[in-house]
Amino acid sequence: MMSIRALNGTRLGDPKQVGFEQLKQRIHAKLVDKLDMTRISELEGDVLRREIRYVVEHLCDTEDTLLNRSERERLIDEVLDETFGLGPLEALLKDPSISDILINGPKNVYVERRGKLEKTNVTFRDNDHLLQIVDRIISKVGRRVDETCPMVDARMPDGSRFNAIIPPLALDGAAVSIRRFGTNPLKLEDLLNFKAFTPEMVMLLEGAIKARLNIIVSGGTGSGKTTLLNTLSSFIPNTERIVTIEDAAELQLQQDHVVRLETRPPNIEGRGAITARDLVRNALRMRPERIIIGECRGAEALDMLQAMNTGHEGSMTTLHANSPRDALARLETMIMMAGFELPLKAMRTQVAAAIDVIVQTNRLQGGTRKVTHISEIVGMEQDTVVMQEIYRYEQEGVDENGRAYGRFVATGIRPSFMPRLEAAGVRLPSSAFRERVMLED
Repeated sequence: MMSIRALNGTRLGDPKQVGFEQLKQRIHAKLVDKLDMTRISELEGDVLRREIRYVVEHLCDTEDTLLNRSERERLIDEVLDETFGLGPLEALLKDPSISDILINGPKNVYVERRGKLEKTNVTFRDNDHLLQIVDRIISKVGRRVDETCPMVDARMPDGSRFNAIIPPLALDGAAVSIRRFGTNPLKLEDLLNFKAFTPEMVMLLEGAIKARLNIIVSGGTGSGKTTLLNTLSSFIPNTERIVTIEDAAELQLQQDHVVRLETRPPNIEGRGAITARDLVRNALRMRPERIIIGECRGAEALDMLQAMNTGHEGSMTTLHANSPRDALARLETMIMMAGFELPLKAMRTQVAAAIDVIVQTNRLQGGTRKVTHISEIVGMEQDTVVMQEIYRYEQEGVDENGRAYGRFVATGIRPSFMPRLEAAGVRLPSSAFRERVMLED
């Protein structure tokens, strides 16, 4: 298979590359003409791909290609990808170092590697070619996209999250975003090696989960909320029944007793939608011991808080916010989306009673992802929810490579929920909360 480096070794508009693309189109067209659909229907998987490869090799021999051996192999692989896979996307999807694929029309394809965006020389022939690949992806999950419904969300077979918006809404050709989720999710040791947090922070969060505290993971887009939620969920005992609720299934829990639920968008007639709120209400009837909502975005926040307040301790969710205090304000906004006109104090009392810990993640300059705050909600003072910060990350600057650096600090505050941890058999050393610098980048 052609590597991304090989792709990037050829300039866009290079006459040799243009000739290569024209040759590929001719061979692909001839392949389509030669295919015996009756014969194909009798073959499966690797056997089918091997048979088609023989045909493509023969077609290459009949063309006066003047290709060297590596170019010929690349041509054959790309024709096979166009026939069986997702065309130009195949090379990107096979690269494990890529976390996001961003397509801005047929000629501008970007990827994110290790937190940094870079442009590739991967292109589509034209917007029709790009739309053909989009249709190939979404048809597998029963979705459609056209002028009457020009936006689509879907989950790809490998678990990646797919979003597309097409003309006339996208002015320069279809815009596609693919958020990759590896088959082997990052584990606790990986995040510690990346210095996303410290061992003391891990001990506290592990104890909080085992003691069934309710936790919100807050952060911006791409800050690592889902990855962190996956990691934290590994501390849930294997004997508990967990119900997960997501818009696009991304969580990869390792426990045995997990019920995975996924929302459903409306059909072309605008009917049949199943929202996260519908699923939260239904989950309460399924005897869950913990409910995990992949992301709270709207009215389901009220049902989630009520579940946390009525015997489903140890539940977790994520939401978009830039700080722990912003997360509380965002929760209030989402509660109001449920259509209930609750007094502000009643709303905040509900939040303070339901949520125990807010874990803030941030994506810093240079793509570094850190747990920047672990804060405890301790109650109410008049109309204000009171929080205290236990650990935080202080950014000190940016190095010569443009990456942020700083230090993790213990504030010296001992959490008020420590008796709950001790009652659950979790013992943390008192030194874990001593005011000090714990780790520097």
